Amino acid sequence: MRAITITEPGGPEALVWTHVPDPEPGPGEVIVEVRASAVNRADLLQRQGHYPPPPGASAYPGLECSGTVRALGPGVTGWSVGQEVCALLAGGGYAEQVAVPAGQLLPVPAGVDLVDAAALPEVASTVWSNVVDLARLVEGDTLLVHGGGSGIGTFAIQLGVALGATVVVTARSAKHERLRELGAAHTVDYREQDFVDEVRRVTDGRGADVILDIMGASYLPRNVAALATGGRLVVIGMQGGRKGELDLGMLLTKRAAVHATALRSRPVEEKAAIVRGVREQVWPLVEAGRIRPVVHARVDMADAAAAHRLVETNDHLGKVLLVR
Repeated sequence: MRAITITEPGGPEALVWTHVPDPEPGPGEVIVEVRASAVNRADLLQRQGHYPPPPGASAYPGLECSGTVRALGPGVTGWSVGQEVCALLAGGGYAEQVAVPAGQLLPVPAGVDLVDAAALPEVASTVWSNVVDLARLVEGDTLLVHGGGSGIGTFAIQLGVALGATVVVTARSAKHERLRELGAAHTVDYREQDFVDEVRRVTDGRGADVILDIMGASYLPRNVAALATGGRLVVIGMQGGRKGELDLGMLLTKRAAVHATALRSRPVEEKAAIVRGVREQVWPLVEAGRIRPVVHARVDMADAAAAHRLVETNDHLGKVLLVR
């Protein structure tokens, strides 16, 4: 088969479409004939040499895909050859085929195009596991989403709205109209406005019940300041650095919580549990049309370098897909 390999850590030019050995299904695994994958920030970090795949995972980038089942490994039940699926991966999505633990497979939701389905597994798993399963977002809560124009952000807006939350997002002003169309009640231009002041203003001083943060250190003090009493901050990225100052006094006064999580490195059993939750609680919302994949562009998989350059500009809204 062919796959995108990383010749050496570096820029997009390090991504090379070349022939590699076909994957073989191990016990409990399924081989998926890939129709599309998606570009995630983790792929850019892996290409740069900063985010190696976990032990046992494919060396090729790609944390999600869509396609058809090609082969079943020993012990796999409930799936059939030729079935259209999408999947959460630890790596290997930038390829013609990929081996996937069966517990990380999802059926393509009714009404969703097979290619566009590649935009769903990673964001759905990340947002649901953090915002719903961990931070316990409920109807009537205020959800603050940083990076509202990203794949994570566009999905979080829709899921928050579907669950009855009021969603506030930070993003470049050029993206605000589209984000409001997705359901964001309030948009904040992080380059011109203080999101703490804006969150307090739109909540009558109460603050956000749940914050989904991709920035990390640079936003930590302000995120805690923006939390409501009993609020939950979930950090899922470090685009703003690894080390920040945490005001424990403010955290104690608010009886608030700070969580930090990662998805890729979790054990297979934990990922399978998350995928089950997504299938049970999120897929019905997708099939009802209340959540949809937001796709900025489709790029030929062999030209993954161009897709990485596009994502690095931060001009996109939603997901950039790699299509075969």
